[in-house]
Amino acid sequence: MDRWKFFDITHREHIICNPVSLEKIEQLITFLPLRPGARILDVATGKGEFLIRLAERYPEITGTGVDLSPYFIADVRKKHQERAPDTRLHFLEMDGARYVPETPESFDLAACIGASWIFGGHRGTLSALNKMAAPESWIVAGEPYWRHEPEREYLEAIGVKRNDFGTHYENADAGREFGLEPVYTLVSSQDDWDRYEGLQWYAAETWASDYRDDPDVEAVLNRVREGRTAYLRWGRETLGWAIYVFRKGSTALS
Repeated sequence: MDRWKFFDITHREHIICNPVSLEKIEQLITFLPLRPGARILDVATGKGEFLIRLAERYPEITGTGVDLSPYFIADVRKKHQERAPDTRLHFLEMDGARYVPETPESFDLAACIGASWIFGGHRGTLSALNKMAAPESWIVAGEPYWRHEPEREYLEAIGVKRNDFGTHYENADAGREFGLEPVYTLVSSQDDWDRYEGLQWYAAETWASDYRDDPDVEAVLNRVREGRTAYLRWGRETLGWAIYVFRKGSTALS
């Protein structure tokens, strides 16, 4: 079935499409003081909650949100008009890996929260954001991490390799390769994870009940139920998630 239809179904109850609470997003925003006219980039913006909240806090910023999902882009454009219609935000439906700013190293805040696969992993994400972020700017990335060594059955169940993710320390330290200083991490709690996963199960089951004749019902339910088993059997104790905040210096490496 269509990838973006699946994500739209399973995330229709989510405000933020990551295992993080709204309280932690607000905490993150307080750590990112932005001057009037600051330029913001949010790759894989999803439903745009982070960028919209930044605009509500700092209405004089200019923001660009990029996402490949037509469903999420439609949602965020509607949200923008409802909540911050006078702010200078625009949203692009495209692959974040293909986005190229008009001017390199021009954003005061460059973020990719929870979609490092776009750039081939966490280090690839930091490298890409670093090239788009201005000197003395902020770089923010959301990424899973191993809480302990994963079992082979779990890796097979979720279709990843051990080296696809690092430890929490490795994720935070990865920025140094690009001259980025890790200044803060916001680590998701067990409750954050349970809410994120549980809302997907709930959304899939209620959608399937409402749209019984949809040809994708069986595929959606099978995929979600397999994911639920993997999470409860292994993932809940194995995989963590955090938002990593980096500060780019005036002479960061590219």
